[in-house]
Amino acid sequence: MFSKKKAVGVQQTKLATLIAHDVRIAGDLQFSEGLRMDGHVKGNVSGAPGSQTLLVLSDRGSIEGNVHGYDVVVNGRIVGDLIADHFVELQGSAHVTGNIYYQQLRMDCGASVDGKLTKRETVQAPSPLLMAVDEVLREEREIG
Repeated sequence: MFSKKKAVGVQQTKLATLIAHDVRIAGDLQFSEGLRMDGHVKGNVSGAPGSQTLLVLSDRGSIEGNVHGYDVVVNGRIVGDLIADHFVELQGSAHVTGNIYYQQLRMDCGASVDGKLTKRETVQAPSPLLMAVDEVLREEREIG
């Protein structure tokens, strides 16, 4: 009768690294686990590929570059595209100038986006049955 809803929200909760408000980084930044950023980055910021990372950009922080992570919480300023493999939360002081790609999105009143919001579908591996049918069709084309 009642269906279970998918879990919404941040899955990673550990913030292992802090970049303080008076820190400025010029260049790309890659992190694993969780990163809270109060500082400023001119470059791309990305979580380690294949891991469930969390980026929290505070209202004091900014990024001029593309952002890619598993879960991303924004309350600061991003000038660039934002790609989240799972969840994006735009809090009240968030300002994103660029496109946002997400699976789940939460946007608070006051947040602004100057770009497109695009929902990403979960990527699923093709089932063995579909692969078998595809192989048969390919063989028929080669023979016929």
